This record gives sequence, C-alpha cells and structure tokens, in this order.
Amino acid sequence: MPHEDTQVLIAGGAVVGLSAALFLARYGVRVTLVERKPSTLRHPRARVINPRTVEVYRSAGLEETIIAAQSLTSDLSTKTVIRSRTLNDAELFSTPMRNEAPGLSEATPCEWCSIDQNRLEEVVAEHAVKLGADVRYSTELVSFDDDGEGVTATVRDADTGGERQIRARYLIAADGSRSSIRRTLGIGVAGPGVLQNIVSMVFKADLTGPLRGRDLGLGYFDEPAPGTRMMPLDGSRWVFVTPYDPATNSADDFDDDWCVEVIRAAIGVPDLRVDNIEVQIERTGAKVLGYEVAAQLADRYRQGRVFLVGDAAHAMPPTGALGAATGVQDAHNLAWKLAAVLDGGAGPALLDTYEQERRTVAGHTIDFAMKTMRDRTSTADGDEKPVSYAAIILGYRYDSAAVLPEDTGGPVALEPGLIGAPGTRAPHYVLERDGATLSTLDLFGTGPVLLTGPDGGAWQSAAAGIGLRAHTVGGAELADPEGRWAQVYGVGASGAVLVRPDGFVAWHAEAPPADPESALRQVLGRILDLG
Repeated sequence: MPHEDTQVLIAGGAVVGLSAALFLARYGVRVTLVERKPSTLRHPRARVINPRTVEVYRSAGLEETIIAAQSLTSDLSTKTVIRSRTLNDAELFSTPMRNEAPGLSEATPCEWCSIDQNRLEEVVAEHAVKLGADVRYSTELVSFDDDGEGVTATVRDADTGGERQIRARYLIAADGSRSSIRRTLGIGVAGPGVLQNIVSMVFKADLTGPLRGRDLGLGYFDEPAPGTRMMPLDGSRWVFVTPYDPATNSADDFDDDWCVEVIRAAIGVPDLRVDNIEVQIERTGAKVLGYEVAAQLADRYRQGRVFLVGDAAHAMPPTGALGAATGVQDAHNLAWKLAAVLDGGAGPALLDTYEQERRTVAGHTIDFAMKTMRDRTSTADGDEKPVSYAAIILGYRYDSAAVLPEDTGGPVALEPGLIGAPGTRAPHYVLERDGATLSTLDLFGTGPVLLTGPDGGAWQSAAAGIGLRAHTVGGAELADPEGRWAQVYGVGASGAVLVRPDGFVAWHAEAPPADPESALRQVLGRILDLG
C-alpha cells in the first residue's frame, strides 16, 4: 500500500477542518486534509460569521478577502427577524436583525460578515493551499491507529477505490456531529442529543406579496411544522429549512413536488409559483439535504494523539450563528499549540489545555444557543440569559495551565468592556505606528508577544535576552493617542502583558521584579510546559 508522511492529518473538509488546515499551514506545519465529498457543498448552511470569528481570520490575513466575498444580503442592520404561522400571517414576534447582531465597534475592529458557508469554505481552502496545505477531496478516512508515537491512517480515493496510508504525528477529527472518529475512540457525548431532523433546500420565487415590504433576514414559521425557517440567499433566491421524521422518510425521498408543497405551506400562498429547487451536490444531483439539529458535548476533546474540533466535539442549535464560529475558534486555539509542540517550542502538556479551555467555552455556548432557540420558537417566556450575546462571542474566559494564574475564579464570560485579565481575549485598543492607526489585535498571531508600558524598559531588555518579541506602547514605536493602554490592559506604566498567539492574555505584571529576565523565563516555561 502506498505510504506517505505528514505532521497533522485532518479528517473533514467543511469550514472547521479547512480553517484548521489554514491556521496550521500558516505556522509552517505540514498538514494534509481529507474530505470524502468531491468539493465544498453548494448549500450556504451557516450564513453569517461574528466579529470574533472575523478577528481570527484577520490574524491569518483573510479579513479583506472574506469581506469582499460576502453575500448580497450582507446589510444586516436593515433586516428583520420574525416568527409567525406563515410568512403571509400576522407576526407573533418581530425584531430588527441589528438587535440580534449588536454593534461592537468599541470592542473590536471587525464587523459582522454575511458570507455563505460554501463561499467561506472556498476562500479558506484556496488560502490554505497557497500556504502549503494538502487538501484532498473525494478522499475518505477508512481507519486509523494511534500507537502513541503517531497515527497511521488508511484513506481511500472515492473515485478509484485505491487506498493508501498516511503517517501523521497528530490527527484532527473535524468529521461532524456524528463523528465516526469520536465513535471509534469510544468518546461519549452529554446533553439532549438530537433535537430535530431537518431538510434544507434552496428555491427561487417572487415573495413580494407575502413579504409586504419587510426586509426579511430570518423567518421562523409554524407551517408546515414548527421549526420551519427561511432566509434570503440573494435577490429572489431563498434558503428553506423544515423538520422531517427520519423514521418514516429519508431526505432522498423528497422530490420537487414535495418541496413546492412545503414551501407553499410556509409562505401561506397555496398557488405560489416556485421556479426552481436547486441542485446542491452536482455529483449526485441531490437537491434536498438532511441534517440533525443537536445539542451535545463530547465527554473529552482528546484521546492520545487524536483531537476533536467543531461539531465532532460539540453540537448546538443554529440560533445565534454560534456553531461554526465556535468550531473555527477551536481550530484557532489548537493550531498554535500543535505548532509550538511540533517545532519544539513547547512541551506536550500544552496540548492538554485545548480541552481545558475549549470544552468549557462550548458548554456555556450550547446553553446560550438553547435558550435563544426557545426564545424564538416558543410562545412561553424565554429563559433569562446570565450574560449578553456580546459576552458570549467576545468575552469568554479560559482557566488552564496555559494561563497564569491558572484559576482566576471568575465567570465563564465577561462583557467586552471588562476583559483584559489573564484568560481573557486581549482587548482591542487603537494605537498609532508611523502616523497610521492599528489595533492591538494586529500585534498578535505568530507567537507569544510581550506588551509593556512606556516605562517598561527593563521588560524590553529581558524579552530581548530570551528572544521574545516585545512592543512598547506609548513610546516611539507605538503611540498611544488616548493614553489609556495601561488602564485598559490592567497594568501600570512600567507593567507588562504577555499575549498568546491566539490573542488571549496569558499573564501580566504591574511592575518588573529584580530579575525580569528570570521572571519571563519562568512564566513562559510554565505556560508552554518547558519544564
């Protein structure tokens, strides 16, 4: 059997797996991705990415490309979220979509981006390949064996049936909520499980009449069944989702006539003209795609040299557009840690912090998505949410061995204006360099970074002594026009803040000790498991 080697093998080529390949390739890791489908799906699926996810792609140099590729329905501020029996009926619930996607310009340099998932996957895949990732479609992971030193996987070409072996140092499972890798490892899941089985399709129709002048961003309807949803794709094309019972039907059973019938029921116009049900998978001609809406959390995110990311690790309802975003941020968290271990810059225990950090985040994000779903689909009073949506996407907090102190004892998420302590995302703060403005976030992403105040010369010398990249804020290099950087980051003028490659604060100090170089060595050693 043909044999080859790579450093990291990724199974699953949707947005999370592709993002993992992108982030790893950016760090110079040799990465191979296999995906059994022949290409990215044409179906849009997730329709929007939140500002934190845009920040993550910004750090990889993709923000401008992604913004340029956003859909024709990108102006969320003008659109409306409604719930009603049908589109043609009176509304039971209505809110401007801007309330669902709050402006966060004070907390982040990035905006919401309405980009269809299929287009996002194409952009990410193209960039990952440019950086050296080996992305293989029509290739299925058949089996794998973790021998403690690495993983040997057998993959099969879906077109020829030919098999080959790939030897990798680590395997990333990005193979969805029904992950075969997770099941093979015997990793269980906790939570309600499957909440609903749905089918999704894309259709074209003129809905001018039933829309009654409303600029619909997302509609929840009780016909033909509660849980039916519809959202614009572009112009007169619409994405339609409705529940079905897999015990009595398969998604493959639904023909065009059935699709037209359920679409008409949801719109509330019995003779509505539906011009086209679009093909989603060209290879098979499939027009209707079946999915599970689930809420579950894997019991663990790692077994040996295998890691779970995205839906393989956690599944949540689509309300709030949190599922794909959480998965992309999993990949971002894991990538820098794998890269650091692979190049010898960190010890293997650093990889344990992936589960410590991301599993907690996924747990409270699932709870938030569940509450949001009940708010939108139930007539009962909604559950009170302990934190805001802004806190969920920008304020989540890590307690792990990669943060000092390891346990700050704080809440799971903070409002964006309260972040800055170890374990939280480093705050966005506007600086100037050579007369041009930049965000502090633009200083992070390639390795650990030390930020010091204007009186932090001792820290700067110490960082130079150990090869740690450092910047002085409020000096000749980076001007601080507002003079508030130290306050925002919670230190004094002679203080220092150590920021991880993923943009999270790892440690800070108010002032330098007698031997700052020794202090920095000790801090980095503990965070990176350097012994």
